Amino acid sequence: MNTIREGSRGEEVRLLQLALQRLGYLPGRPDGIFGPATAAAVIRFQQDYGLSPDGIVGPATWGALMPYLTGYTERRVASGDTFWRIARIYGTSEWAIAAANPQKSPENLQIGDLLTVPYGFDVVPTDIPFTYKALQLSLTGLVKRYPFLRQGSIGRSVLGRELYSISVGNGSNSVMYNASHHANEWITTPVLLRYLEQLCKAYARGREIYGVSAATLLSRSTVNFIPMVNPDGVDLVTGWFTPGSEPYERAARIAAQFPSIPFVNGWKANIDGTDLNLNYPANWERAREIKFSQGFTRPAPRDYVGERPLSAPESRAMERYTRENNFSLTLSYHSQGEIIYWKYLDYEPDRSYEIARMFSAVSGYSVEETPYASGFAGYKDWFIQTYNRPGYTIEVGRGVSPLPLEQFDRIYRDNAGILTLGAMV
Repeated sequence: MNTIREGSRGEEVRLLQLALQRLGYLPGRPDGIFGPATAAAVIRFQQDYGLSPDGIVGPATWGALMPYLTGYTERRVASGDTFWRIARIYGTSEWAIAAANPQKSPENLQIGDLLTVPYGFDVVPTDIPFTYKALQLSLTGLVKRYPFLRQGSIGRSVLGRELYSISVGNGSNSVMYNASHHANEWITTPVLLRYLEQLCKAYARGREIYGVSAATLLSRSTVNFIPMVNPDGVDLVTGWFTPGSEPYERAARIAAQFPSIPFVNGWKANIDGTDLNLNYPANWERAREIKFSQGFTRPAPRDYVGERPLSAPESRAMERYTRENNFSLTLSYHSQGEIIYWKYLDYEPDRSYEIARMFSAVSGYSVEETPYASGFAGYKDWFIQTYNRPGYTIEVGRGVSPLPLEQFDRIYRDNAGILTLGAMV
């Protein structure tokens, strides 16, 4: 994290404000502007935590704030400590401490033992643009809170970022949910991560999620998440990459050839200008013909199909990851339209339309066939063609992408049922 101070702007400032908000030093939604109120909150925090109260957020202050971004701290067991006492000290709950420390017996704590202590707030933020850094912080916190989660990587992006996977459950029915193939559809990433967090919380507490026992769901199924397929593109649209940085300028040169597409909000592609959801080997040549006829014959902010199928490292990683597993169903999250796309050409996998209707019933989304001009070379198309199993594109929200965060709560409510049923059908 860079050193920031009053006058700074951007996504690092939003993360600072998020931490201060969670601590109670700063009210309101993070706005990314390091103004006088944020500076005063930083100084109060520094005073309370024994730091030099200069209002500058450098390595020491970032280090002290980090637990409030990852959502946990660590504590050595002292004389008289119990889960109940520790929970009261840190404003958390006994069940949360127990979930984070499954190897520790609350009746037999040993002085000097190191405990992970989750704080009382949810880890996954839903009120800031969801950058790659927000993803990393969220995953770090989730894995520490819920050590039954399994985190991995399916490959790397153009810029060498990890394409994270995270899995939960031990059932034989393996399903996979992915988000943010398209950069300006990044709101889909916190939708998946919020669901993952709520599922883990329900499991740890022995409760239900969307009317289904979390324990039953996770004994029946293994749920695999690829929360951000296109991290480089996401960081362009969310503003993590700023003017003057190499990734921003690389994209700007591409965008300058397509002045009718707003930059950066109209950017859907990876950082090299390949539309990842047009780069799969499902009649890719037909997609190429359609998009070339529309003028997308070279790298572009959207709709360029790439030099060949799977030419992008992100789509190659998704293809390889899928082939290495045995998914019975996939959900690909996009925005917008409140639509469920369920088939590819004449492929109609067993129960696929029935399941789509079930998804519609719990979400209110309409069930439709993909428009012809967009109906080729997508991940859902390739999965259905290759495995003849149910695969869906879920288009969340309404409006112009990137959708405003004010829609997040409704989007999540609409999709919690889909995400639960996807693992149970």
